Amino acid sequence: MAKRSKRVRALREKVDVSRTYSLQEAAAAVKECATAKFNETIEVAFYLGVDPRHADQMVRGSVALPHGTGKDVRVVVFCKQDAQQEAAKQAGAIEVGAEDVIAKVQGGWTDFDAAVASPDMMGQVGKLGRILGPRGLMPSPKAGTVTPDVGRAVTEIRKGRIDYRVDKNANIHVPVGKASFTTEQIEQNAGAVIESVVKARPAACKGAYLKSCAISSTMGPGFRLDPAALMGEYRGGA
Repeated sequence: MAKRSKRVRALREKVDVSRTYSLQEAAAAVKECATAKFNETIEVAFYLGVDPRHADQMVRGSVALPHGTGKDVRVVVFCKQDAQQEAAKQAGAIEVGAEDVIAKVQGGWTDFDAAVASPDMMGQVGKLGRILGPRGLMPSPKAGTVTPDVGRAVTEIRKGRIDYRVDKNANIHVPVGKASFTTEQIEQNAGAVIESVVKARPAACKGAYLKSCAISSTMGPGFRLDPAALMGEYRGGA
């Protein structure tokens, strides 16, 4: 077994594994434990009671973080029309184009965080499924990344809209900010993500939907939240 550092041992002593935390408590605790020498990313992790092998139990969506992600999001846009291309560039996309950008990605370039496409480009962008799909970068109408208003989509993504998708093991991991954020910013961003995931429950899901949920920083311990309490608080009218 690998020997844990003094810092890691000290952090783990701050976690009471016998209990769950309120979101407010967890946000404060995770910030306190983000003691690495870099600005750690804060992440919320979910384990869901769905079977992603079935299309009607797939969980995916997007959510606008009230306080952004704390990072500069690099967005690529696939579109043909001059007006769309100009709007995407004005919104801050790092690469805009049609066949030329597709060829660049086919050549192995994936140095970006999100991709947006106009509807008329999806026939060609579909060829990139094997490259973009596993990385969670494939444009999708449901996620709002296939749209004729590419400029607006780029603006929303760069301001803090993030996409999430359940993996094959029924897990979702979503970044909700940085350790430099205030406790309130972490709590509000995490709350927005939790609400979105809770309301994305598929109708085909039977039994417990939110099996576990925790918040942690890149190098810090995780703090477990109460799934039942979260479902009751965020389910609303969904």
